[in-house]
Amino acid sequence: MGVKERRERERVETRDKILEAARELFIDEGYDGVSMRQIADKIEYSPTAIYVHFKDKDELFLEICHQDYRLLAHSMVSLAQVADPVQRLRKIGAAYIEFGLNNPNHYRRMFMTPHPPVAKGAEELMGKGNPEEDAYELLRATVGEALNAGAFREHLKDADLIAQTLWGGVHGVTSLQIAKCNEGWVPWCSVQQRGETMINSLLDGLLKRER
Repeated sequence: MGVKERRERERVETRDKILEAARELFIDEGYDGVSMRQIADKIEYSPTAIYVHFKDKDELFLEICHQDYRLLAHSMVSLAQVADPVQRLRKIGAAYIEFGLNNPNHYRRMFMTPHPPVAKGAEELMGKGNPEEDAYELLRATVGEALNAGAFREHLKDADLIAQTLWGGVHGVTSLQIAKCNEGWVPWCSVQQRGETMINSLLDGLLKRER
């Protein structure tokens, strides 16, 4: 490996170390409670070294958001090939839970930690509206297909409302499992059983009876 290649590898490794340290601190302390100096101290670097990679905390936080939400979207992108939108919704729900359990730190930062709104102009950079980069758009578009096919009950016409209801259900299963609430007190059923029951119950309530 040449000098140039080694330096690039070291740059990427340092950047990844900064992002992971920042992600953990944002989970523990919240966005407002974290400074660039804290991040530097966590990985035993100088603050100057952090600023070589990120101009400020906002840019660092935005990059974490971009990475995490893109990772979630990429975990689901193949499901766009499922022809039946209702079956696709079932698979999206299962994939969402699986992502959270496989990436608990990412999930905590994304959906279990308060953070500021995405800065104006940053949504496009994060792939908003592109199903290959935006998991919510994949969910919403699939709900829209099912609506157009007449799959949902007559009074349900808002794709965002349906999508957010489904999301809320699988988030509950996922976040409870990650937080391990009342472990040893509640006789928890398997997370697979809880996830499947949640998805099926929600869809049974939203879909027309013949579905």
